[in-house]
Amino acid sequence: MTAKLILASKSASRRALMSGAGLAYEAIGAEIDERVTEARLTSNYARPHEIAVELAKAKALWVSERHDDAYVIGSDQVLSLGARLFHKPLSLGEAADHIRAMAGNTHHLNCGVAVAFRGEILWSDVSIAAMTMRAISPSFLQAYLDMAGPDILQSVGAYQFEGPGIQLFEEIEGDYFTILGLPMLKLLAGLRSLGVIDA
Repeated sequence: MTAKLILASKSASRRALMSGAGLAYEAIGAEIDERVTEARLTSNYARPHEIAVELAKAKALWVSERHDDAYVIGSDQVLSLGARLFHKPLSLGEAADHIRAMAGNTHHLNCGVAVAFRGEILWSDVSIAAMTMRAISPSFLQAYLDMAGPDILQSVGAYQFEGPGIQLFEEIEGDYFTILGLPMLKLLAGLRSLGVIDA
């Protein structure tokens, strides 16, 4: 079966994962206010992994309602440290604050993914990676910020795991694709189960 696929994201890492898997697709960003959706879910005591899935669904539905000829993939990642949720830092100073809070602790990357068609969610799932960051000295933190630069402002955790951010960690539990923001193994299985790609 050859079906039209749309990735409801402009994320460079998600696009690279889709292309690397050999999938033909178009990338269209979903114009939703993630913070409003997150606030509503948090007020209803949703857990981080539930928020990630609901945001993924919202993105997939937004694009699907405007492109009813395609299967639309939505994905979202929520970083949680205990009860605290993190968002993309707005400055390198805020990125440093994120890293100081996570240093010496284990945080979780909750990555939701969903597939919509003609305004209906057909499939969704979530994958979670546990990320243990080592203790970070002030001198290394500054050296890391200088090395990584403003690109880390595109990452919720203020690190790019596939780049210099790997130096921040001492242990991870979870798959590489989840860390990068699109759980490809689960997504490919979901697309096969729907008959969207060949099994």
